[in-house]
Amino acid sequence: MRQTAHTLQVATRGKGLYEVTSGISSWLAKQSILTGLLTVFCRHTSASLVIQENADPDVRADLERYFERIAPEDARAYAHTIEGPDDMPAHIRAALTQVQLSIPVVDGELVLGAWQGIYLFEHRSAAHRRSLVLHLLGE
Repeated sequence: MRQTAHTLQVATRGKGLYEVTSGISSWLAKQSILTGLLTVFCRHTSASLVIQENADPDVRADLERYFERIAPEDARAYAHTIEGPDDMPAHIRAALTQVQLSIPVVDGELVLGAWQGIYLFEHRSAAHRRSLVLHLLGE
């Protein structure tokens, strides 16, 4: 068994789903590991990771609207407001999704469904530079 790790930087422009599949796949292609397990870890408490449909942009728009409804920016609803009105809703959204994904690797490629993509889900309004740690274990 071998293992390797890398940090992928993702620049966001504010709230939304940012597909990172190609960046992860590009790194994976250089690793000489054909079979294994890739862990993708988001090092933030106000952003998260999801595997979601990458064909119809309406899916992403619907998800974004849904999360706006279930965790609205309303300072009256939260005690934690020191970092701005979008911070506590961002923590709630991250808690309801995931900060870590495990994805099988077979024949040197991610095992994703035909319409699946890996997304960084930015929950803050301002632009951020997010770090995703990639850890590959296999042979």
